[in-house]
Amino acid sequence: MSEATSEVDRFLALVAAAQGRDIRLTSIQAGLLVAAELGIAHDSRAFARLLGIAHSLVLRELNVLAEREGVLQIVKRDTRTMRVHYALPPRDET
Repeated sequence: MSEATSEVDRFLALVAAAQGRDIRLTSIQAGLLVAAELGIAHDSRAFARLLGIAHSLVLRELNVLAEREGVLQIVKRDTRTMRVHYALPPRDET
């Protein structure tokens, strides 16, 4: 098995685990969270390009996540390109 395949398998396993922890998450939403956690993608266009899915789908799912308190933060919106930069909220380490 190639290294790229094992990375893809790892990503998909983490997406499935995220969905197992929160059944409200779609695959794209869980993927956005995992990508942010792993540092794979921090903006909507990069995520869409990496996964080969439509940017409009990513934007829709990103906005749904941003509406849920404490799940994901919108850092910046570029109105010209429609790119949305996002981050996970800071974790409480108490």
